[in-house]
Amino acid sequence: MTSTFTPPPLLVFDLDGTVADTAVDLVATLNAILTREGLAAIPFKDAVGMVGSGAKALLQRGLKANDVTVDEKRLDELFTDYLAHYEAHIADDSTLYPGVTKALDRFEAAGWTFAICTNKVESSARLLLTALGVAQRFKAICGKDTFDVSKPDGDALLQTIAKAGGDPRRAIMVGDSRTDIDTAKNAKVPVVAVTFGYTDLPVETFEPDRIVKSFDELFDAVEELSAVFHVA
Repeated sequence: MTSTFTPPPLLVFDLDGTVADTAVDLVATLNAILTREGLAAIPFKDAVGMVGSGAKALLQRGLKANDVTVDEKRLDELFTDYLAHYEAHIADDSTLYPGVTKALDRFEAAGWTFAICTNKVESSARLLLTALGVAQRFKAICGKDTFDVSKPDGDALLQTIAKAGGDPRRAIMVGDSRTDIDTAKNAKVPVVAVTFGYTDLPVETFEPDRIVKSFDELFDAVEELSAVFHVA
């Protein structure tokens, strides 16, 4: 008699603006590069809206705000410098959002496992999560360069789920932006959006399956989705 293994349900989190508040360090690094290049720093209130699609996109947006365009070779050079500076200051001001650890504990007790799917490069994601003391809690930490595709391509999420030993039919995405919501929809995976992250428009604009205002609300939202989509 053979038995069929059923993987545990899996929560896949975005990182910046979802698990961790990283905008201060991301923007500080952007401005360090811009000022080194003789360009104007971007005020935080303006720059925070540029965060969310990865460091290279952030650099491009910072350059554009200065009416500067560079070729791909120069952009790659600046990106290398950006990563070196950022990883040296990975958690100067970055912190987990309130309630993250408590929420992970509650989900873990209920049999859930966890993964990260971010547009941060994988090395930076691992370094940050290690600095914040939670890297070991994730079965997979996948970044923009982990696969040959990245968010919002749904395959980035599907490959993350596979790397974590999960099943797309038993997975839920948690993110803060249109990129995350589109990624989940493209992968046909339910998605919960948080309201406290980095988005230029309110997350309800992008029609996630559920919206939460804090990590304290996440368990109930996931339970509701699990019942609707027969996840857990």
